[in-house]
Amino acid sequence: MTDPAAQPIAAHMARVFAAADLFVTSGANLGDGLAEAADLCPGDVYELDALAQPLRLALARPRAGGPPARQQVIAPGSDVGAPGDPVTLSAQLTLMAPDGQKVDLLLLRHRAAGRASQSTLYVLPLTPIAPRVEYTLLTAEDPPDELRLSDVICLSFHRGTRITLASGAQLPIEQLTPGTRVLTRDHGPQPVRWIGRTTLRARGSFAPVVISSGTMGNDGDLIVGPHHRLFLYQRERLPGLTVAELLVQAQHLVDDETVFRREGGYAEYFSLVFDRHEIIYAEGIPVESLMVNDATVAALPPELAEAVRTQLPGLSQNQHFGIEPDEAQISALRPRTARRPRGRTH
Repeated sequence: MTDPAAQPIAAHMARVFAAADLFVTSGANLGDGLAEAADLCPGDVYELDALAQPLRLALARPRAGGPPARQQVIAPGSDVGAPGDPVTLSAQLTLMAPDGQKVDLLLLRHRAAGRASQSTLYVLPLTPIAPRVEYTLLTAEDPPDELRLSDVICLSFHRGTRITLASGAQLPIEQLTPGTRVLTRDHGPQPVRWIGRTTLRARGSFAPVVISSGTMGNDGDLIVGPHHRLFLYQRERLPGLTVAELLVQAQHLVDDETVFRREGGYAEYFSLVFDRHEIIYAEGIPVESLMVNDATVAALPPELAEAVRTQLPGLSQNQHFGIEPDEAQISALRPRTARRPRGRTH
């Protein structure tokens, strides 16, 4: 009988593809699917198989005797593996889409428990990818030693980001405390329920995005994690969209002029949780708060996950009604939002 204490806790649900579903259409490894970093060749062009089906990967940390930072375990409800099987972060890949935008992927290795020789590779897109689109491999390297999938979720506001309070005043995010009343777009003043914090090396897909002062009407430089989403209201709806409210990842707005990635050193990120998934104001522009549900809580570092469960029992949020545009729509959006900052160069 399995010891209940050894069973994995509630899982982080991620959408993955079999590594073989992303295959080389031009280059040295023609016809091959994604493989270990040592076997990949920069410059190879990859496409996602048009028939590829995303798989639900349920990940968790065991209750006791946790694995190394790069390793998590399969939890119940996963399309991949069996509960308790180890999953290891194998590589961090950067590809380039036809429009020049970078695409970040994590390569995961799943091993069947007790059968170390049997392993399968999967790819977790940190940036949406689409079939029949050519992606050129730029780099393939080991992920940072300290990287956990939870870090991807916690990448929100950089230290120093000024958040608009209920009074209209702005306060650096590191000075906020639970209970501080913050102005939200849809529900007026709301108290902060929980504040998360994580520190990572600012390199690759974990380097923050800097939105220069004035680029989007922001009061000062807005520095956020690359996957953090900004709320954009478009008076003229983009083709194919039924709503005008969009949630766009900061990395999709990078133009290397007014919006750029800042590499080097460490980045200290903070996340804010409210009773609902809210749109708040950072440096004067609308952005999302951290969305909390069973999946995101379970993906947090163990001590933070326990704090959220203790302080916010039963809290489960739905995403704000804004939607995230696809790659083609983002390309049409970018020229509308990025403009040269007022009175500032870098």
